[in-house]
Amino acid sequence: MRCAICSRQARGYGWFNARLPRHDPARCSHRWVFCSRRCQNVFCRLMHKTEGRMVDPTELELAAMHACLGPLGECVASIGMDRPLADYSQAEVLRLIEVVVDAYQAHMLEEHERLAALDRAHWEARLSRVTAGLGPGGAR
Repeated sequence: MRCAICSRQARGYGWFNARLPRHDPARCSHRWVFCSRRCQNVFCRLMHKTEGRMVDPTELELAAMHACLGPLGECVASIGMDRPLADYSQAEVLRLIEVVVDAYQAHMLEEHERLAALDRAHWEARLSRVTAGLGPGGAR
């Protein structure tokens, strides 16, 4: 079994959801095993903070989700808007997933590159002021 945090081999540390009744099969999961107390503590803090729910997406993630809507609509239109999702073939569902994942990743990559360029420009300007003898604030 692999650690749920770092993927190293698990060594007997586990986690259960004390909020669920003892007879609930979701109370204990074999997916939640850990290699060390450190990884177990990280998971426990996350579960207590989020109460086992998904963490709210960031603004960047929400923007990436919205960027998926256009490609998703085009894909569904090419498959056929009149067909319910249950009638899609496996290949069509996989194509749908690929379109959404590709659009999401492309948006995230573009945004991270844009933010990195802004950071680079900021630090290059600051470095040029320092090397010109102006100091960090721009004054001598």
